[in-house]
Amino acid sequence: MSQKKPFIVGIGGTTRPGSSSEQALALALRHVSKQAEVRLFSGTDLLLPMYDAVPGELPQGAKDLIEALRRADGIILASPCYHGAVSGLVKNALDYVEEMRADPRVYFDGRAVGSIGCGFGYQGPGVVLGQLRQMTHALRGWPVPMGVAINTAVTKFQDGNCNDEGVAKQIAIMADQVLEFAVMRMRA
Repeated sequence: MSQKKPFIVGIGGTTRPGSSSEQALALALRHVSKQAEVRLFSGTDLLLPMYDAVPGELPQGAKDLIEALRRADGIILASPCYHGAVSGLVKNALDYVEEMRADPRVYFDGRAVGSIGCGFGYQGPGVVLGQLRQMTHALRGWPVPMGVAINTAVTKFQDGNCNDEGVAKQIAIMADQVLEFAVMRMRA
């Protein structure tokens, strides 16, 4: 009997190609890609109109995002720190999750969610990590124990790799926790 692979969705990054938050997110998804189906929404995928809860036709990019989240067994979020907070790009993408308010599985209910905060320094990434965890709780998701705060003043990403083994290991642990929880929920 074959087992269905879990589906893990990654949301984050910036509109700058190769941003640290996008590369950290891609590294997390690549880490689990042998055991899971993955989908990355970053950069231009997140250039969506400001979310408006008034019923109407969603833009195609938002439809794709919501369709993927409805299928998702796990989610990984990554945001840069902009002025002490999650970026507007990532926050707006998460606002579209309101479209799942009447779903049988509301918002992120029953899904493990990993979080990555990136910023130049030590304070900002930790603040972003906390905000992503708060939003996960508000969306009824289950934040995994390992969260990753990355100081991009010292940690660099290039060609899909991270120059800091400790940070790379934290990303792998967090991604594994999302995957393990997703598999447990699928078996339950």
